[in-house]
Amino acid sequence: MLIDVHAHFHTSRSPRADWRRVNESRIRAGEKIGITAHVASILGTWGATSPTYFPSPGDASDANAAMLALCREYDGLVFGYCVVNPNYGQHALDEIDRRVDQGMIGVKLAASRRANDPLLDPVVSLAAERGVPVLHHVWQRRRRDWPGQEASDASELAELAARHPNARLILAHLGGGGDWGHTLRVVEDVPNIFVDLSGSGVDPDMLHAAVNRVGCSRLLWGADITLDTGWAKLRYLNNVVSAAELRQIAYLNAASVFPPGVFGVSD
Repeated sequence: MLIDVHAHFHTSRSPRADWRRVNESRIRAGEKIGITAHVASILGTWGATSPTYFPSPGDASDANAAMLALCREYDGLVFGYCVVNPNYGQHALDEIDRRVDQGMIGVKLAASRRANDPLLDPVVSLAAERGVPVLHHVWQRRRRDWPGQEASDASELAELAARHPNARLILAHLGGGGDWGHTLRVVEDVPNIFVDLSGSGVDPDMLHAAVNRVGCSRLLWGADITLDTGWAKLRYLNNVVSAAELRQIAYLNAASVFPPGVFGVSD
């Protein structure tokens, strides 16, 4: 088994006219790599009618409905995160309750608010109560503000994790650029933060450091937007860790983070 904990799809409301081809190409490429579960989100309209990282309530709801439609189309292969914007607090809570009831298995927080902002507390509390993890967009050490997003780094996510010790938080795309060493130092002693290895970076030192500092029991395989670098990391990990440890990273850890039984994994 191989579970991609960080996938994305597009919809007819996305700016891309070839959105359907892009979605289908991901499924085909995943088959070649051996992915048995894509856990995915759709970030509103990807900027078409509201900002990607600040989706309007309507755009978030429409995207989640489209994500659920994909889950039904690829039943047993595609699973959904509920995307919410915590700036719209009550809508976010209502959307999580509704979409988890409909089968979504996680919550996706992009960069609508910094991870240590109190506005996130009700969202993370509800996710913990409903038994689903929260995947949070993270810069690997934020050195400045970035236009169009309230970017967080590991230090802020660690503050959120400390306030919610019963929540399971996934730190997004360690390989997405920036100072991954800073991230690993911050989260190595935060047991409820799991590290998603996705992103375009395929730095062997990053993989060695992640294994040594965080440990194989808290690493999750993912690919993010494209699959080629995720595949490269998977191939490299095969030479870094034991077969049992690779199974942890490839699917067993994900099976323990997401609701029990959703992927059909028993051990």
